[in-house]
Amino acid sequence: MTAQTTARPLLAVENLNVRFTGARGTHHAVKDLSFRLDRGQTLAVVGESGSGKSTAALALLRLTASDAAIGGRILFEGHDLLALPLDAMRQRRGRDVSMIFQEPMTSLNPVHTVGRQIGEVLRLHEGLSAAAARRRTLDLLDLVRIPEPGRRIDVHPHQLSGGQRQRVMIAMAVACQPRLLVADEPTTALDVATQKQILDLLDGLRRDLSMALLLVTHDLGVVKDRADHVLVMHDGAKLEEGDTATLFERPRHAYTRCLLAASLHNGDTPHCSERRLPEIRIGRDAVTGTRSFTLEVPPVHPRRTPPQTEPLLSVRDLRTDYRTADGLMSAVDGVSFDIAPGETVGLVGQSGCGKSTLAKTVMRLVPASGGRILLDGTDLAQLPERALKPGRRRFQMVFQDPYGSLNPRHTVQDSLDAALIVHGVRERGERAVRIKAMLDRVGLPADSAQRYPNEFSGGQRQRIGIARALLLKPSLVVCDEPVSALDVSVQAQILNLLVELKEEFNLAYLFISHDLAVVRHIADRVLGMKAGRLLAPENALGG
Repeated sequence: MTAQTTARPLLAVENLNVRFTGARGTHHAVKDLSFRLDRGQTLAVVGESGSGKSTAALALLRLTASDAAIGGRILFEGHDLLALPLDAMRQRRGRDVSMIFQEPMTSLNPVHTVGRQIGEVLRLHEGLSAAAARRRTLDLLDLVRIPEPGRRIDVHPHQLSGGQRQRVMIAMAVACQPRLLVADEPTTALDVATQKQILDLLDGLRRDLSMALLLVTHDLGVVKDRADHVLVMHDGAKLEEGDTATLFERPRHAYTRCLLAASLHNGDTPHCSERRLPEIRIGRDAVTGTRSFTLEVPPVHPRRTPPQTEPLLSVRDLRTDYRTADGLMSAVDGVSFDIAPGETVGLVGQSGCGKSTLAKTVMRLVPASGGRILLDGTDLAQLPERALKPGRRRFQMVFQDPYGSLNPRHTVQDSLDAALIVHGVRERGERAVRIKAMLDRVGLPADSAQRYPNEFSGGQRQRIGIARALLLKPSLVVCDEPVSALDVSVQAQILNLLVELKEEFNLAYLFISHDLAVVRHIADRVLGMKAGRLLAPENALGG
């Protein structure tokens, strides 16, 4: 960490305002935000989903949506980026100021190889030949710890794990050694070991290049260990700013105190059967309009003990192979496990170990190469698609990327309506009633059904994904990193919601996460995975 200097800062943001005007009126996403960032310094921006922190980050590179109006000044090395012609701004992006985006799957081009996409940055800004750009791309893939860079350089984004895609995004962002790197949740999809490698890499680049790092994150553990200064946002405004040690030891604002208290990484992790997670409640004085922030812990209801029955799901010797240029690669290699009705089984492991592939194979979203997937005794692995379709309502999935799993051109009503129609609910009135009831049950506003995915925060989109999964009244829900992209408070809300819904509908969960604290809180039993295989039970939480 570095000390703040009194010289002219690398970046000075003065009274930044970002507002969006649409059919529903004007929304101020960022309000009079000011801060400075020096060379070699790390500033962390934290706050709840929808607080404006990602919008502010995008505004620094003028990458907000076309309907956004940006006011104030963004001074980079004394020059106002908002005053630059668009062509001059494009020359700055990637070369002087670069960004690691929050959602790598939607930020990477699905039709181009990762090598071509990284190489494009080098050829555009540094004028390298195709051969030189490829050599430099291989170095960058090795730098960000992509295994077998010589082979992975020619794969497409969908052929990589979520963590590997994030590393590709980082390689693109640092390719031209920028002086300012804006990192929007750069370690969201990464396990603890990989997260440390990536943060060590960013720290090394910051020191070696005297690069400034603006780190947008919901992980307070990362903030405490890595940031020099912290800026806390809520509802588009800055509530508190200070050096990291002081802010964590003596937070001044009630909202900051609530954030710290709500963190799963701020002490012992209780199991959901013992205590629910604290949620932040926001009040407003009717006379003065002053906001208040308090913590509320939902009650624990007496847990129903499910009767001893046959397993709901039995997976036996499951294999999933991918054909590559070098032959077959086993992403899932002889995996066997059971899940009982009403049970939550956690699945943990490092990025690329095969967790998500296993989930998609169980869901029949990718074909199994061998083994059995028995749901109530029926082998899903052997069913043709036509025979599988009627039973799909019994097993549903909540995906890791809530934005990528929703059609951006469909309203929430359309997306949920389509799920019911496909599964035979023909009566329009019945569909409308079920959709309204489920949106209400997952805590979404009454007008949510008529809105589009881009009008929601990340936490709200995840609630939509949960609503879609539960509409069909399944027995088994596969949750693939359902809270990895969410901030502390919203993560607590979603985990509490999942526990409540499990008890209400007697759901069984296969809950996949790289966050051991989350798994310890929600899972009844934990499986560890490494290199496509399950670990011995005693090694699971070390997986």
